[in-house]
Formats: sequence, C-alpha cells, structure tokens
Amino acid sequence: MKTIHGWAVHGLVAALLLGMAGCSGMSTRDKYTAGGAVAGAVGGAALGGGTLGTLGGAAVGGVIGNQVAKDKK
Repeated sequence: MKTIHGWAVHGLVAALLLGMAGCSGMSTRDKYTAGGAVAGAVGGAALGGGTLGTLGGAAVGGVIGNQVAKDKK
C-alpha cells in the first residue's frame, strides 16, 4: 500500500510540474503564487495532514508565494 501511495504522490508532482511548464504567459507574481501553492501542498501532504493538510499547505504556500513576489518587478 505504501508503494502505491508513493507512486501516486510522485505522479501528481510530475503532472503539476509538467502543467506549470505551459504557464510561460503568467506574470512573475502569478508564477510565485502557483509555485508556492504546489510546494505548500507537497509539504502539507508530506507532513501527513491528509486532505486537510494538503489543502491548508497549498493555501498557505500560495499566500507566501504571492507576498514574496510582491516586491519583484
């Protein structure tokens, strides 16, 4: 069962990374927000928070990514 979970997580991460490759028209702030959300979701899932941890991590990561890019031009 652990092997299936590992493959599922790796597949999801790969799909998200490939999906982000098509975001070349996004602004820098949008890219940081999306990247922060992905990193937060992975972090929340890795910490074992289940669905709620994954969603919470994505929300927090998105906000942090958005604020980090605020000053970048």
